[in-house]
Amino acid sequence: MKFASLKAFLAVGLVAVAWPVVAADHTLSINTALTTTDPLYKGLESFRDAVAARSNGALEVKLFPNSQLGPDEDVLEQARAGAPVAVVVDGGRLANFVKEFGVLGAPYLANGYDGIRKVVTSDMFETWVDKLHDASGHQVLSFNWWQGERHLWTAGPVSKPADLAGNRMRTPGAPVWVETITAMGAVPTPMPYAEVYSALEQKAIDSVEAQLPAGYGSKLYEVTKHLTKTGHINLITGLVTSAPWFDSLPAELQTILRDEALKAGDVASYGTRDMLAKIEADLKAAGMTVTEIDVTPFKEATAGVYEKLGYAALRDELQAIAAK
Repeated sequence: MKFASLKAFLAVGLVAVAWPVVAADHTLSINTALTTTDPLYKGLESFRDAVAARSNGALEVKLFPNSQLGPDEDVLEQARAGAPVAVVVDGGRLANFVKEFGVLGAPYLANGYDGIRKVVTSDMFETWVDKLHDASGHQVLSFNWWQGERHLWTAGPVSKPADLAGNRMRTPGAPVWVETITAMGAVPTPMPYAEVYSALEQKAIDSVEAQLPAGYGSKLYEVTKHLTKTGHINLITGLVTSAPWFDSLPAELQTILRDEALKAGDVASYGTRDMLAKIEADLKAAGMTVTEIDVTPFKEATAGVYEKLGYAALRDELQAIAAK
């Protein structure tokens, strides 16, 4: 790491967060809050292996599940400072730097993977990638890492927004998530995902909203009883690294990273799609009550989120792209 980058890294005050000492700039350490059983993690393994093979070992990828390098926000700051790290992150967190990314986490934007994939591989999206590079020092490798639709994990049954009155629900702290959970009737309670299990166990929060693979992987069925399939957020995430580090690489390695990230994102996303039915069956076997509901009241309750955050026109454009 160059001295200037090291100085910048120290300046952000994150030295307490451990990330591995690397032998060369051509090593990339990837952090994710997910467990090794998550289908998205299988995509990361595919990415690691494909990069090593295609670069003939010139570029090494190391994987750190269970937030071993710290909360996503901390790793994003390390990346801004030039550290050779990457993180699997949702658009809401990136909206702090480029507002457009936030719409990807807005309620009921698209269903399933295929439509949202069209959005995150579009020419419009690539302009956001360029803006993020220049505005915050982050480089998107690909943004087609679909983790499924997010549902409600609660102690009691839920069928309408009124059932969530006073319910302290964990959600990421990005504005689009907070506004969505507020509109759904709950009290948004931001905290790192790694703390959710213990917070539910200790009654510090009442519920959480999460996609099936993540909830099953972190054993939320041990600390909640009801899964209500609201599908309120279609969780698409991206693999985001340091722009200064990325720019320092030879052009051929930059190309390898972006090409293989897109391919691996498909591996992860279609793997997620193919596992959802089994995960749901396993949750029922573990004692969870899984309920399909009419989501119309939740769609109606959250419709105003787009207008409140200034995304109404952008929503229409993106939904047109997804429908093509």
